Amino acid sequence: MAQPLQSINLLAPGFKGINTEDSPIAQDYSFADIAENAVIDKRGRIAARKGVSVTTTNKTALGVDHINKIHFYYSDAGSVSETVLSTGNNKIMSGTTTLTEVSVTVGASQAAYSISDDNWKIVNFNDKAYFFQRGYDPLVYDYNAGSPTLKTFQAVNSDSATDATLKCHEAVAAYGRLWIADSDSNSQVVYFSDLLVGNDFTGGTSGSINVSKVWPDGYDEIKGLAAHNGMLVIFGEHSIIVYANAAIPATMSLADTVAGVGCICRNSIQHIGTDVLFMSDDGLRSLGRTITEKSLPISDLSANVKNDIIESLELRTGPTSSVYSPEHAFYLITFPDQNKTFCFDLKGRLENNAYRTTVWDSSLFKAYERKTDGTLLIGNSEGIGEYSGYQDNGNKYVFKYYSPALTFGDASKGKILKKINPTLIGGPNTTVFLKWAYDFEQFYNAREFKVSNQIPYYYNEAASEYTVAEFTSGTSVISRPKINGSGFGSLVTVGVEADINGYEFSIQEINVLALIGRTL
Repeated sequence: MAQPLQSINLLAPGFKGINTEDSPIAQDYSFADIAENAVIDKRGRIAARKGVSVTTTNKTALGVDHINKIHFYYSDAGSVSETVLSTGNNKIMSGTTTLTEVSVTVGASQAAYSISDDNWKIVNFNDKAYFFQRGYDPLVYDYNAGSPTLKTFQAVNSDSATDATLKCHEAVAAYGRLWIADSDSNSQVVYFSDLLVGNDFTGGTSGSINVSKVWPDGYDEIKGLAAHNGMLVIFGEHSIIVYANAAIPATMSLADTVAGVGCICRNSIQHIGTDVLFMSDDGLRSLGRTITEKSLPISDLSANVKNDIIESLELRTGPTSSVYSPEHAFYLITFPDQNKTFCFDLKGRLENNAYRTTVWDSSLFKAYERKTDGTLLIGNSEGIGEYSGYQDNGNKYVFKYYSPALTFGDASKGKILKKINPTLIGGPNTTVFLKWAYDFEQFYNAREFKVSNQIPYYYNEAASEYTVAEFTSGTSVISRPKINGSGFGSLVTVGVEADINGYEFSIQEINVLALIGRTL
């Protein structure tokens, strides 16, 4: 008597993102072992990310470097003043199609302004953009009624020498002032400007806060600043301080402190409306405030990829880059020196309070900026582009999904894989590789097929190419290939790889059928 096939139906495979922390044998099949160049789409399917469409055609000013920072400047003058500013190749540039170096006007007693690092913090404040970087005289960009200028503080302040303590690395615009911190000479003081005057830190109602005696563990150094719910949040490397009533500095008071959790890079701090995300030395964290208790619970949002994040943090040799996009409902944190981006889906949290996570390896993404209209700008070695389409500057990229180990209910018994029947949603001519392996082997069996051009599929009529039935769905094709398996082992891993070359692609489900053999 023929033995019946047993099946595992992976509904919405990879829906919960990557999980590299739990045992691959005991994992929920909704997790993925690998999810590269992927996102979780609005229908809950694992899908290919969008690409970058580079708009820069003249990058002479950038040279062989990549864009390190992008900043969208705008003022009360409206759209006529809107300018994309960027940094790279030790220059400050404007524009997107042609990158044009912006010259710096210095004070009468200053020599020419020399730049040797591109890790600027740029903030808009009161119709101007302010540039801060440790050891550099801060800069002020002014639209100036159609005649833009970029000046040092000394030039703006009529050649008044800039105090070295104001040559800070971090800045935030909030509550009608600029707040700055972390200079070469002082990492314990936050300076705030006069009301609505971002270049005045000595007159009016300007002032400072010395936090050297407030750190909960006795000593720390300021790494970042954020404004949230009327409070000023001061991030140390290993702890956090929160001051209430920041809108009126004279009445500010210490509201809370958090020990053991800090921020490793000010570039990772992103305000997401109801919360603040930042990268600590052990992963992505959330700074959430319970209004009734006035406390600061801290959440580990990268619990499912904790060791992967820690490894990237330990290997990094330069600053990170991050962005929050409400339009795409994700937070991206990029390690430019590793060509690696972690994508955290913010549409909801999992049972362990973590965000669903995917990884974008070998992407062209180095820097980010979200414009006020929701456009997500991407910076790389080719210049500046937009997060759109399904190519990386005209080139294809590879989407990967691999399942956890499938046991069919009993990891001790052998399996003979008979069929793999995925339901794939992709554009025409997408090349797909269906792969499988046994017992964590690195060598995969593979079958290749190509989704053909879009064709209609009518009732009671079959379409067959590589045994694929195809249904039209707008610009995408629903493919249901029936792939014969082979081999023998106790654990089965299946994967899908696709060349993304101009069309969207996602996985709806994968049905895996196997014969169950004897106990091994």
